[in-house]
Amino acid sequence: MQQRFTSPSQVGHVLASRRKALQLSQHAVAEKMGISQNRLSELELDPARLTLDRLIALSNLLGLELVIRDKDTTVTGSDW
Repeated sequence: MQQRFTSPSQVGHVLASRRKALQLSQHAVAEKMGISQNRLSELELDPARLTLDRLIALSNLLGLELVIRDKDTTVTGSDW
């Protein structure tokens, strides 16, 4: 899977979807991260509050990889 993000809410959706696809409960993931289930729920709903450390840890735990690369400079009608 490859996903391009343009807003924080998309990050939360992808993280929650991946967790569910792996059949992991919020409780199980939160426990592995050392946070409460309630806090994980808040972060999935409002991922703008994720620290970079937590985003990387959560991504790793869910088998995801964060990649930063040069942006495609080709302008299409949907970019505006």
